[in-house]
Amino acid sequence: MSASLQGSSEASSEVSDASLIHSLRAILGARHVLTTPSATYRFRKGFRFGMGDVVAVLQPGSLVELWRAAKLCAESGRIIIMQAANTGLTGGSTPDGNDYDRGVVIISTNRLDGIHLIGEGRQVVCLPGSTLHDLEDKLAAIGREPHSVIGSSCIGASVLGGVSNNSGGALVQRGPAFTEMALFGQMGPDGKLHLVNHLGIRLDGNPEQILAAVQAGQLPEAAIDWNAGRGHDENYATHVRDVDANTPARFNADPNRWYEAAGCAGKLVVFAVRLDTFEANKNPAVFYIGTNSTSDLEDLRRHALTHFDELPIAGEYLHRDAFDIAEKYGKDTFAVIRYFGTKYLPKFFSMKSRFDVFAQKLPFLSDHFSDLAMQVLSHFLPKQLPRRMCEYRDRFEHHLMLKVSAPMTAPVRTYLEQWASGTGGAFFECTPEEGKLAFLHRFAAAGAAVRYRAIHTKTAEDIVALDVALRRNDREWFEVLPKEIEDKIIVKLYYGHFFCHVMHQDYVIKKGYNAMQVEHDMLPGLDARGARYPAEHNVGHLYKAPDEMVAHYRSLDPCNCFNPGIGLATKTRNWVAESV
Repeated sequence: MSASLQGSSEASSEVSDASLIHSLRAILGARHVLTTPSATYRFRKGFRFGMGDVVAVLQPGSLVELWRAAKLCAESGRIIIMQAANTGLTGGSTPDGNDYDRGVVIISTNRLDGIHLIGEGRQVVCLPGSTLHDLEDKLAAIGREPHSVIGSSCIGASVLGGVSNNSGGALVQRGPAFTEMALFGQMGPDGKLHLVNHLGIRLDGNPEQILAAVQAGQLPEAAIDWNAGRGHDENYATHVRDVDANTPARFNADPNRWYEAAGCAGKLVVFAVRLDTFEANKNPAVFYIGTNSTSDLEDLRRHALTHFDELPIAGEYLHRDAFDIAEKYGKDTFAVIRYFGTKYLPKFFSMKSRFDVFAQKLPFLSDHFSDLAMQVLSHFLPKQLPRRMCEYRDRFEHHLMLKVSAPMTAPVRTYLEQWASGTGGAFFECTPEEGKLAFLHRFAAAGAAVRYRAIHTKTAEDIVALDVALRRNDREWFEVLPKEIEDKIIVKLYYGHFFCHVMHQDYVIKKGYNAMQVEHDMLPGLDARGARYPAEHNVGHLYKAPDEMVAHYRSLDPCNCFNPGIGLATKTRNWVAESV
């Protein structure tokens, strides 16, 4: 690296884009430094929100390449946006417009997959590109499970993305993704990127030697400190059982779950995290529950959390309207996952993005031509959902998928029989295939609103997507909107992690209304209910971060070099307040 690039970010910011790109190609190879708008499009455009210009998109193939590229970009005064699978819902891993005061570089970590088992699989060390799907597969071979099995895993969500955003997921017993053990790069006051090894594994050598050893899995047992820190939040199981608490069980801005890489939201360059794993549940049971009473469903939730010796594995809620929209507009995604597995989904979405870029060059094609084409093709797919689920859709407004361990199956079945006999609700015990499809359908709902908007461009203006953490003691959990807001909405999709009281609420806004204004009009109602938002997808570029969260980001990234502007904070260098 030249002497000019080793100086402070202020002094070296004059390095031209052309010179920077030339140096980056020398590190990564020309094919992994993308600069044309068409080549960078799928990285610059968020899954739901976010879009902006970039100097380049980088695709390092090793941790050493990531270190060299990030060091070069940061120390030459560029903004870095670290991007994993780009499955976020709030635009937090893509540029937000073009009003940055420095050039933006996206570093995609998709090529940096790698998972190393330590302690006979009791823990794992995950590299930046490792996905939850890969982790689930690797652990299944030894009878263990990862911390999280979340809806986004259906579209290739990364392990590090979950940790960086304290993502919650569907597993009731384990809480948001969290660890105190990580290996990361952080900008110092000297304007240089420094490697910080808090993995709890003694690794000798310079940064490049350490990173090469981690990538190769050279993690000798004798070098591992088994008391280095927590690999998950072991207190959550007790925390979520407190159904009379006047606060949410989990939400993104909870400072109790911020620790360096955990909750960093891209303000660090994270090279690896160390996480706990768990003994796999053998022969779990899935109960499919229907009711027309929100009160009866809340009674079920409170009983399950307080009266059983063991917590449920998962409890996923789906409203009938979300059921219908997901069945129609998520059918192709559902079928791809069902028949080919989640590992093909990233390739599927990459192909879709490439086609969208091609379609933009042809003025006679719609901007959403790929969505239109896939929706037409989905009509020729056979019906995907089991008959009994569809019968419940016709009978009941509210649906709950309850997954429990084998030892809990009998007591839960007995309770559900009593619950159903005293209410207007009902349940059936799923076959293994029905249980799999029920949860897959619930997770397909997460992308259904996006497809609906793409198909109905003449009537739909945009989407408002909220993930809301309700108070643990909130019995009136189902939202009732004021008429003046309701009249601006075409369809509402309600689904979520019911036992944690985390609800995902998607609204398709009618043509002619400003979606951002509609969202702002909704927030006072959530505030009055004591809800916190976002619950698990980070503030991104949609939500205003609380002052405490902004202070946390500033402590991690004093130069505001990494992912500036998240939480609606300033995008300027060194957090200099923007002029009014």
